[in-house]
Amino acid sequence: MIKLLAKLFIKNNNDTTDPDVRRAYGTLCGAVGIALNLLLSLGKFLAGILSGSIAVTADAFNNLLDAASSLITLVGFRLAGQKADPDHPFGHGRIEYISGFLVSVLTLLTMIELAKSSFSKILSPQQVHMTLPVLFFLLLSVAVKGYMSFYNAHLGKKLNAAAMKATAVDSLSDMLATAVVLCSALIVRFFGVPVDGWCGLIVCLFIGYAGLDAAKGALGPLLGQAPDREFVQQVYDITLSQKNILGVHDLIVHSYGPDSTLISLHAEVPADGDLITLHEVIDHTEHLLRDKLHCHAVIHMDPVRVGDKETERLKALALRCAAETDPSLTIHDFRIVPCQGGTRLFFDLAAPYGFAMSDANLRDTLTQRLRREDATLVPEIEIDRE
Repeated sequence: MIKLLAKLFIKNNNDTTDPDVRRAYGTLCGAVGIALNLLLSLGKFLAGILSGSIAVTADAFNNLLDAASSLITLVGFRLAGQKADPDHPFGHGRIEYISGFLVSVLTLLTMIELAKSSFSKILSPQQVHMTLPVLFFLLLSVAVKGYMSFYNAHLGKKLNAAAMKATAVDSLSDMLATAVVLCSALIVRFFGVPVDGWCGLIVCLFIGYAGLDAAKGALGPLLGQAPDREFVQQVYDITLSQKNILGVHDLIVHSYGPDSTLISLHAEVPADGDLITLHEVIDHTEHLLRDKLHCHAVIHMDPVRVGDKETERLKALALRCAAETDPSLTIHDFRIVPCQGGTRLFFDLAAPYGFAMSDANLRDTLTQRLRREDATLVPEIEIDRE
């Protein structure tokens, strides 16, 4: 259905890199989600009233909340697509994450209220009447929620849309929750065991899990989470494929929303190269990253000596000493400067987050290793946490 609607209402619907197409998909999925969730919620409210089941009523509230979530997602997509302005020079893309966080808060508040009702039902069980139409509607709801999870997951991956991915997880959670309610209905109908309140609590657990997961997914980009590994590798591959770029380090990625990413990095170039030629290479690489990865790139040139035997010998020594300290350590920005009675070594030592040694201890340890190899060396080490 979504594919058919996209063909009918979204121009150039296959060009998912176009912000307008992306926003149109968000609007379409939000509108479909609102319609389906309202229909499910209305049907389950009627089924809950007719049967007297708190589990069915809880599931109806869950679907009503999902309709509100779809509305927030739709509005969030529209607001996030606004053009940059003097007060927001990098656009409004983070509104999408804020809308996702609002959805998660509503989800958790609903879970608390429904948990209270379920506890009341457990303490004071009431008769539940599960008719065949109620059972059929619950089965239909499972199928509809499964479809919603499928199309949101597919488009979330295709568009790299955090809100759609969160909706897919939420829909899957709803499908499982409704399956629990269906099992409760079957048990009540055929065995007469009062499990309705307990199943209502299980539904609340599904709702709570979906709410916490959505909150995590929304807050991560707002707080500044690590970039996607595949994206980082693409940046390295594109940059290193260019002539005269010998190495890449100090990559920093800033995300201002799914459609607004800024990156900066250091590229090592031959120290004896022609400055104008090297600048053209860097300029071309920045444009290449923008065209292929849809990001704004700023590249700093780091000149390194190529073919200098003494530099290569001492760099190999520094690499060996770093590996002996810990295999995860790497170095970059290596250069040497002769000084009175020896040689000064300037380089950055890259250590991963969570590395046990402090910066001071790490610097002292490597300095001692290098000076044991050659007492004339004067290491000047800058610690870099990757």
